[in-house]
Amino acid sequence: MFPIKARTTPMSVWRASKILHCNTKPTSIKPRFGLLSKILSHRAVMGTAQLCSVSVANEESLSLSSSSTCNTAVTCTTFNILAPIYKRLNGQTRESEIRECWIGRNEGILEKLLPLKSSLYVCRRNVQEFWIGNGEFVGMYERRLGDAGYATYKLARTNNRGDGLLTAIKQDQFKVLNYKELVFNDFGDRVSQLLHLDLVNISQSQSLNTKKEALLVNTHLLFPHNAAYCLRRLLKVYRILRYIKSYCEEHQVPQVPIILCGDWNGSKNGNVYKFLRSQGFESSYDIVHRYTDGDADVHKWISHRNHRGNICGVDFIWLLNPANARKSLTGSFVESLFGNIKSFIKKESNGTARIPDIVYDFKKDNHITYSQFCQSYTGLTSDLRDAITSEEMKDFWNCIDTNGDGIVDLSELESNQREYDTPSSPRKSKISTTIAFNVKKAALYPPEVEKGVWPDYYSLSDHAQLTVEFVPMMNNCS
Repeated sequence: MFPIKARTTPMSVWRASKILHCNTKPTSIKPRFGLLSKILSHRAVMGTAQLCSVSVANEESLSLSSSSTCNTAVTCTTFNILAPIYKRLNGQTRESEIRECWIGRNEGILEKLLPLKSSLYVCRRNVQEFWIGNGEFVGMYERRLGDAGYATYKLARTNNRGDGLLTAIKQDQFKVLNYKELVFNDFGDRVSQLLHLDLVNISQSQSLNTKKEALLVNTHLLFPHNAAYCLRRLLKVYRILRYIKSYCEEHQVPQVPIILCGDWNGSKNGNVYKFLRSQGFESSYDIVHRYTDGDADVHKWISHRNHRGNICGVDFIWLLNPANARKSLTGSFVESLFGNIKSFIKKESNGTARIPDIVYDFKKDNHITYSQFCQSYTGLTSDLRDAITSEEMKDFWNCIDTNGDGIVDLSELESNQREYDTPSSPRKSKISTTIAFNVKKAALYPPEVEKGVWPDYYSLSDHAQLTVEFVPMMNNCS
């Protein structure tokens, strides 16, 4: 599907972001809650790169057997910091051309991030923007994070785009058991990172069978420029989730919490959001603030002002706990894919175009063939139909035709849940207890975005910084 590389040595991962103007003096705000407020106390700069971090919020060690909840909090921050090569000053000059501007802005970003005492930082880009192509820029982050005790992992976008992803982990609180790079080598040159982590700061003195592990993914999706991009975005998420599943099976990973961090370039109205929800993932920020998936809560908060001037919430820290119910991965992908197609046809034709039967009721014959699958695109407008290449069409099909026989049995899609997918039927393992995460706190900076307002003073990035505090809990696997 795509090549995956494993690395054992820490590397830096960066994403750059954009700024509206050159401002080198971060301002402070009144702390909002405890240690997390220190992280959020600096002024942000407008940008498109994203930083995600996970860390232990206090220094107490604990015994998982002493209670169902732990005293140590794990903090995760995601922030798109906008690469200087993409940030425009006065509409023309790129920030990368004026050293004092990008130096000042990124020093402000680091000053905001480092006081967090986070154990893990995942730095990524919004529209893929960590300036990996500039050695001085990379060195500045590696040096500051290294001095603070972080191991850094970086991953560049393919085809020399100049930006990429960064993940930084506090070495005295997390052990990286494995690091994988997901290089898609397809449209948009997108990449993702997966880190298999062990929370070394949590004691397991009472039970040798307790696993205190978690999986972390750092990614950045395409911007939904048009309907074709929406389909590509959905495919990227499906591939990420399928890789996570295959990784857990290959490495016999027990039921552990999974955190997906990044700039998803899509709101709660989108099919990517709905697809992730079908897989049991929950938006950590929405859990804390008790926001639902309903229309009334869609625009309660924002995290991005995009290049079109629109404001929306696109930065998420997704959490999947072992006990969360989820649907069949491939079956949900098929439903989301056809749901996208149906929506596009209705929208572009104002409801007048005939939608292929395979889209409306693709379970009619209990199976579909590749030719039937291709027919689902015949009702699309020429702009979308021409935008999706034949190679991409085959790519979509290969994702659902898992055995390669040219026929997809839809009943198999519904029942094709591996034991890993069903919380009530965990894979057989000698591990009796793992951890889950309870979402304790979540905040966006600047605070105005929590009310759906983008403040004029904010200049660190064109994305807000999202920080979530998790409390580990015991999860009985037996």
